[in-house]
Amino acid sequence: MGAPRLAGGRYDRRVDGEVQTLPDHEYGVLARGVTRRFGSVEALRGLDLTVPYGRVTALVGPNGAGKTTLLLVLATLLRPDAGEVRVAGLDPAVHPDQVRASMGWMPDVFGVYDQLTVREYLAFFADAYLLGRSRAGERVRSLLGQVHLDEYADRPVHVLSRGQKQRLALARALVHEPRVLLLDEPASGLDPRSRIELRDLLRGLAEAGTAVLVSSHILTELEEIADRIVFVADGRTVAEHEIGDLAARTATGWRVRATDPVALHAALERHGVAAGEANGSGTELPPMSEDEAADLLAALVAEGVRVVTFAPIGSHLESAYLAMAQERR
Repeated sequence: MGAPRLAGGRYDRRVDGEVQTLPDHEYGVLARGVTRRFGSVEALRGLDLTVPYGRVTALVGPNGAGKTTLLLVLATLLRPDAGEVRVAGLDPAVHPDQVRASMGWMPDVFGVYDQLTVREYLAFFADAYLLGRSRAGERVRSLLGQVHLDEYADRPVHVLSRGQKQRLALARALVHEPRVLLLDEPASGLDPRSRIELRDLLRGLAEAGTAVLVSSHILTELEEIADRIVFVADGRTVAEHEIGDLAARTATGWRVRATDPVALHAALERHGVAAGEANGSGTELPPMSEDEAADLLAALVAEGVRVVTFAPIGSHLESAYLAMAQERR
């Protein structure tokens, strides 16, 4: 995939084979041709990325694809060897302090000051961002509620579970109300309820205009959170997709269950559909697009098969990711 093209203050990007152009001020993150080496190892090889304001962009790729290296570059912690980077319109290598003032960063593993209480920990970072005593106190109270740590506010950080520390890390990243939010594996260690709360929080931030970039291996969670997906592999951008378009573009396996399994299998045979393994959840069907699945369901119902459930197996994002990985073997 070619780098986004700068054209009179506007950037072109290619999504699902179509060129889309947005003014550069509509992007929280812009990366073009970014390269980063560690000795003889080239972690980033001309990687491109766009993260618009008001949307959640998911960064997905195998281990070693360069995701964390890219996030460290965006977070001002690494300098790229080549390429152009802008975060909130600024170059992190040239204006690191201004970028940090506009950007919230949540790494996959973060250090804590164990002897501070949760409230003191957040207040420390509020002071570091020069929020002022009154504003800092208000912000800390608000964040404790948002990440559901109110009851732990006066307990030392070291008593928190891993999932609670993840929520504290998110609150720390949000303490100065950044315009750009970078998250590396934010759902790691979270229980199902906390993951739902994280999803709702990130969706709310995006709707309020924040540019959110999330790197994660939990694809089913990303499909519910993200508006767009960027696949990376071997230090390069492989593809960008709108999440809403994946279902129409990606063939995935399906599962069907009917009140009469014998009638169901007979109907599938008449339509030349190879039925797979059958269990209590239903009968597995081969990969199909949504249109193909809809046509088959309509045909089954028209023939009098009493269908109870007809649904995809797994997620469209998982299917698209596996297809991408297979193509690159």
